[in-house]
Amino acid sequence: MASRLFGTDGVRGLANGELTAALATSLGVSAAQVLVEHGDLPSGTNERLFAIVGRDPRVSGEFLQAALSAGLASAGVDVLDVGVVPTPAVAYLTEATGADLGVMISASHNSMPDNGIKFFARGGHKLADDIEDAIEAHMETISELPVGAAVGRIRTDLTLVEKYVDHVLTSISDSLSGITLVVDSANGSASVVGPEIYRRAGAHVITIHSEPNGYNINQDCGSTHMDDLKQAVKKYGADLGIAHDGDADRCLAVDATGELVDGDQILAILAAGRKQRGLLIDNTVVATVMSNLGFTIAMKSEQIEVIATAVGDRYVLEAMRERGLNLGGEQSGHVVLSDFATTGDGVLTALQIMAEMKHSGKSLSDLASIVTRLPQVLINVKGVDKSATDTPALVDAIAEAEQILGETGRVLLRPSGTEPVIRVMVEAATAQQAQDTAQHLATLVQKHCALN
Repeated sequence: MASRLFGTDGVRGLANGELTAALATSLGVSAAQVLVEHGDLPSGTNERLFAIVGRDPRVSGEFLQAALSAGLASAGVDVLDVGVVPTPAVAYLTEATGADLGVMISASHNSMPDNGIKFFARGGHKLADDIEDAIEAHMETISELPVGAAVGRIRTDLTLVEKYVDHVLTSISDSLSGITLVVDSANGSASVVGPEIYRRAGAHVITIHSEPNGYNINQDCGSTHMDDLKQAVKKYGADLGIAHDGDADRCLAVDATGELVDGDQILAILAAGRKQRGLLIDNTVVATVMSNLGFTIAMKSEQIEVIATAVGDRYVLEAMRERGLNLGGEQSGHVVLSDFATTGDGVLTALQIMAEMKHSGKSLSDLASIVTRLPQVLINVKGVDKSATDTPALVDAIAEAEQILGETGRVLLRPSGTEPVIRVMVEAATAQQAQDTAQHLATLVQKHCALN
């Protein structure tokens, strides 16, 4: 059976390898036609369909955006190219402009050779799984295309991102003056707008890895490589550091001592602060199964309910919408603040972290101490069959490990939704126990899930 084209965060792969210009064009055509068929775009009228398209700075985004836009236009959709912008900016602008569709060309935290295509429906929400499946299936049976005046137009407006900048700034009411911040933009989408927003909010901003050239995105920098940020925070005596990924939909932080503040801690800080001010709906937060047990323990002590979902911010969003909640996120730094955004937004999250520092008068280190992280080890096992994690030998080994760990630990084995790996995650009372257990299970994964 062929693998699903769409992963947990759109279509992703090696640019010009799996993800070709032809595929991007076909996706554009199919998305337009399927959304009309499903009633998610207007049809049967003279109204022109309208899409927002943006990208991150990686060089392959240039031809992929052109190809995707060509596909949309050939299907009768007018395209507005907003240039290099964060993914959450595309989501917001899709909603703010009344666009029928939003598309972001980005592979997020992946290395430069990869790229991806993410779709947003009207209102700036990610597409449901069934719509993605329908788009993939429809690519084999493209309908008749319009001709003459019915084809779409493509135009560019690189100033439209200012709407996003203004909107994000409205999320805080107090100036961030007095806060010194180091920002690592991963040479990605937020390299310009991120520091600009922080400066307009009143913070003193020092930038690193904020000079994208098309090739250096995520290269030993950003939220997956924090060492430079940790050193810079200590070098400049900053109050905190913020690291984004390539498309700026996530945010990790570093406190003044150079210690990592991960997504679990960020989510806990924002949840506790909002609960204290009566702003956390139902005193409930949404997280994923990858969240550290220390986060769950901290939330219990704050009398905040935690709803756990599958990994992926789309599943966090679904759970939030089902319950009408306004805060959720992932350990990786995707934080969804639905009072202000329809998807994870790293720049918005960073503003909220600093606002909590100002409101409480506490350092980031003090705020982050709400969570005592249990030792956690994550091993990515490559070159394996991602569908083979339910083999009896593995199931028995996991059950035995969980029995030994008891209430002070847990095991999570899952295939990645964006990469060809199986992730083995173990939490335990001690770092050595976590490491030994994870390595043992990773070895078994390599043995029992080997590709034929």
